[in-house]
Amino acid sequence: MAVSEIRNVFAGNPLDRASARRGDAAWLAAQVAEPAARAMALWNGEPLVEEREGSPRLAWLPMDLARRVAPGDEPLLFLGLDATAPVFAIDLDGAADPTAGPLEGLGAFAGLRELAVGLSAPQAAMAAAAKAVFEWRRRHRFCAACGAPSRPADAGWKRVCTACSTEHFPRTDPVVIMLPTAGDRCLLGRNLRFRPGLFSALAGFVEPGETLEEACARELKEEAGVSTVAVAYHSSQPWPFPSSLMVGLIAEVAPAGARADQIELEEVRWFTRQEARNLLEGRLEGLSAPSPVAIAHQLLKSWIG
Repeated sequence: MAVSEIRNVFAGNPLDRASARRGDAAWLAAQVAEPAARAMALWNGEPLVEEREGSPRLAWLPMDLARRVAPGDEPLLFLGLDATAPVFAIDLDGAADPTAGPLEGLGAFAGLRELAVGLSAPQAAMAAAAKAVFEWRRRHRFCAACGAPSRPADAGWKRVCTACSTEHFPRTDPVVIMLPTAGDRCLLGRNLRFRPGLFSALAGFVEPGETLEEACARELKEEAGVSTVAVAYHSSQPWPFPSSLMVGLIAEVAPAGARADQIELEEVRWFTRQEARNLLEGRLEGLSAPSPVAIAHQLLKSWIG
């Protein structure tokens, strides 16, 4: 169900997550055995897709095939229920491409970031959820309390230590991403890792003990030298690279003092509304805006009006 008019890429998962049923082993086994159940496959973090009418679509596997190529509890994740059937994901890894073996002829694996615009919004959101959980699993196979191996539980949404029984849950790292504005201008920056000519909104992880507003003000002062006057919420975006929640903000700032810190940012630049519009439309020679996949693109688009 949509709770916001602003819908960023990777948001809008249509499934009933049925989170209260995840711990019911008998119920979960019945879902796996449901004839209409299906699974998406990810190999080293990339979903299996097929081309349909010139656009990518998730290549759904019947559960009997999914369980043959990914047996056991470790690679299985229950994503939820749609109107007709249970939906799962399986996690495949290793050097050998499964489409050259058991999944031959069923599609190709491709990066989710590149696929995001072509996939339908519901499919992109479901794939993002699966990728985020699998990335968490890959990094948390051992207990943070005692170091022993952990095992999957609750349909893949929890890990339990085999030695001390500590429970571990998927983590989501909050990141503030903000468009600083002063009157009819906005401030964009160039990260040191950006491709040439790309300018985008500013961003940073929220630290322990910070509010979103405080993180926004700190990051803008540290990276761009500007003082924050007011902060307004715009929207949020799941970002499974590997496991962030991007919190989009519009920040009113004092116009003086803008400068790049030369640590995170190599350059900051003021853009008028018209210049920002030209940037989004690709009409500023040598410069480019963030892809529509990124919430930074939507922040700019919203501010331009």
